[in-house]
Amino acid sequence: MIIDAHCDVLFKLWSDKLDFVTSKELQVNLNKWRESPVKVQCFAIFVPPEVSNERQFQVALEMITIFFEQIVKPHEDIKFIQNKNDLINLKKNERGAMLTLEGCHVIGRDINKLKTLLQLGVRVVGLTWNQANAVADGIGEKRGAGLSSFGEEVIALLNKENVWVDVSHLSYQGFFDVIDQATHVMASHSNVYSICKHRRNLDDKQIQAIINKDGWIGVTFVPSFTSEKTKVTYHDTIKHVLYYIDAGAKSCLGFGSDFDGIDTYINGLESIEQYQTLSDELQSILTPTEWAKIAYQNFINKFPQ
Repeated sequence: MIIDAHCDVLFKLWSDKLDFVTSKELQVNLNKWRESPVKVQCFAIFVPPEVSNERQFQVALEMITIFFEQIVKPHEDIKFIQNKNDLINLKKNERGAMLTLEGCHVIGRDINKLKTLLQLGVRVVGLTWNQANAVADGIGEKRGAGLSSFGEEVIALLNKENVWVDVSHLSYQGFFDVIDQATHVMASHSNVYSICKHRRNLDDKQIQAIINKDGWIGVTFVPSFTSEKTKVTYHDTIKHVLYYIDAGAKSCLGFGSDFDGIDTYINGLESIEQYQTLSDELQSILTPTEWAKIAYQNFINKFPQ
């Protein structure tokens, strides 16, 4: 059993009008998912920045409609995950699907739009993508500002509703603002800066801050976040897992693949069924208890609702 905290299938289904069941263009389709050890998959709502401001929230709603109409409702074995009990009560033949938000640019400055997304089942809220929005600066902004006043209002709402705040893509200052103000913190898909010096990765200070916050970190399968080598393999991914463990994050660690949000792949982790390769290798290195914690138990233990 594995829980994956981040994929961009909804974006692909929306933009390319693909078939979720069988499309070979998807790293995560239904058939591949059923052949994989992934028990729960989180599906991100990511509205690309080229969508006009006027249409961003509408597109987010369109992706939620796709989530229910193509992923959840047609398939009896796919269950909508809204709380910890939903996770715990999944039957052996069932898999869980959860909604997350990648970037608050879709809500503009309207807190009621965020409330609507939470009512529709979003359980992880990423504050930014790479650019700035009304909540905070993303990691791609030279200014590097932290939370705005509106951003603090957003954090207060997420604390009240017991929803995870996702710091992946957030500016460095924004990261520490969230650490100071948020109750439930995760980095859904971020690797180790000490191994691969990419701006999206977490440095040792950030890793320790998440550990101290009792947060959660998802190791991701983005090649450029994993290694500076030309050819990146799943063994390079394992280096990030082991670094996090050595840093003291054994009880805060999991996976956030970013499948279907990437167009180059790690050798041996080209799609969701390849999780089995990673699982087999890590189970030969870790104790059964360590593997269970990273694969799924940490995510369940820290689920806020």
